[in-house]
Amino acid sequence: MTDSHEFTQTLRDWTDLFMTRSMRGLGHYLRARGFSMQQFFMLMQLHHRGQCGVTDLSSRMEISNAAASQQVEKLFQLGLITRAEDPNDRRAKQITLSAQGRELLEASVNERYRWLEALSTNLSAADQQTVEAALKILSEAARKLEAQQQDKSRVE
Repeated sequence: MTDSHEFTQTLRDWTDLFMTRSMRGLGHYLRARGFSMQQFFMLMQLHHRGQCGVTDLSSRMEISNAAASQQVEKLFQLGLITRAEDPNDRRAKQITLSAQGRELLEASVNERYRWLEALSTNLSAADQQTVEAALKILSEAARKLEAQQQDKSRVE
């Protein structure tokens, strides 16, 4: 039986390796297409949170409104986002991810995880089944922990 410290260290080792490798793949993909990580993260914000204003983006990304505006303009020029007048404030614009932006995100996420396919070919069928079973257990435990934390934050 593995003690808790050894188990936690194994998880940390895997997380470090996984994050390093997946972010490296993502970084290569984005740089090859002329995008920055900041632009990618802005697109991800729009993907996960939906339509929002420049101020919302600057706040979420912890950058100035001016910096967010510059990034929004670049992304707009590239066709990755759309801008529309805010019905509540005609001076403000609402930013939305375009179909081209969604395609870029999908391709970049696929690239980020592509190395997992290569990794799986280095495992026997039995090892793949063992890892799959363990990851299912780990994923379920993580979902339960996330739900508990969300319930707790609602009460506070």
